[in-house]
Amino acid sequence: MAVLLLGAVLLVAQPQVVPSRPTTVGTEPPGQPSQQELLRKVATLADDHLPDSAAPNGSARQLPQTIIIGVRKGGTRALLEMLSLHPDVAAAENEVHFFDWEEHYSHGLGWYLSQMPLSSPHQLTVEKTPAYFTSPKVPARVHSMNPAIRLLLILRDPSERVLSDYTQVFYNHVQKRKPYPSIEEVLVRDGRLNVDYKALNRSLYHVHMQNWLRFFPLHHIHIVDGDQLIRDPFPEIQKVERFLKLSPQIHPSNFYFNKTKGFYCLRDSGRDRCLHESKGRAHPHVDPKLLNKLHEYFHEPNKKFFELVGRTFDWH
Repeated sequence: MAVLLLGAVLLVAQPQVVPSRPTTVGTEPPGQPSQQELLRKVATLADDHLPDSAAPNGSARQLPQTIIIGVRKGGTRALLEMLSLHPDVAAAENEVHFFDWEEHYSHGLGWYLSQMPLSSPHQLTVEKTPAYFTSPKVPARVHSMNPAIRLLLILRDPSERVLSDYTQVFYNHVQKRKPYPSIEEVLVRDGRLNVDYKALNRSLYHVHMQNWLRFFPLHHIHIVDGDQLIRDPFPEIQKVERFLKLSPQIHPSNFYFNKTKGFYCLRDSGRDRCLHESKGRAHPHVDPKLLNKLHEYFHEPNKKFFELVGRTFDWH
């Protein structure tokens, strides 16, 4: 019976019309349950199928109130780890891929809830899946779950992000002992920049941002400067705390520069920890002329993005 009820609730929760712009929370037709009421019912029914979903101390699983939507190789893992220093944040360990993978999305919100960590009522549940930002269907799906959700987007210099993207794929092939073409081979085709290379498309931030702004107002999306987060993480995390309306609990003493690794690591309750060794890998050497081509390619798209979000970034 509980399974049937869960299915019914999820069916009601699916929107019949996708809005072209954000709707105002609390404007449901008379007699219709609010978005928040539907989510509470989903959570209650899903808990029936999760033996460990509630704990004696009153903790339970909650749908995320914040999602780190991207971008791939922008620093999403670093952002999540730093945000997890805050005692009022409960973060999902793995990338859930609920909104962008059909197999997962077909399971419904009950399944999504089951992927969330246990949290106390005062804690903010956060999940991160970098592919969300560049997936066309995701903004509408996130909006249908919660139009008031707060979104975090971390971006880096588009050219640097492309090189990081390539580096990750290259090393994945190396670990599997599979060949992979050089950076020049994937970036250049017939003497010109290969605009069909997927990593280039992921760095066209204005294209993807326009899609998100069809469903969410700009003040619901906080853009973290990924390059600044690498150089000096504390000021960027302070901005995130303010955006999420969290009390200031993360301090400069939570960060220390690891000279061996070449980037900042975290210090939490006397325990030091750094990101996985796969993070912060050196990029391949790129011919300066090719690098200039890359910078030129992103010049106009970057200007469009700056105009779209009303701020500039120190990108090439």
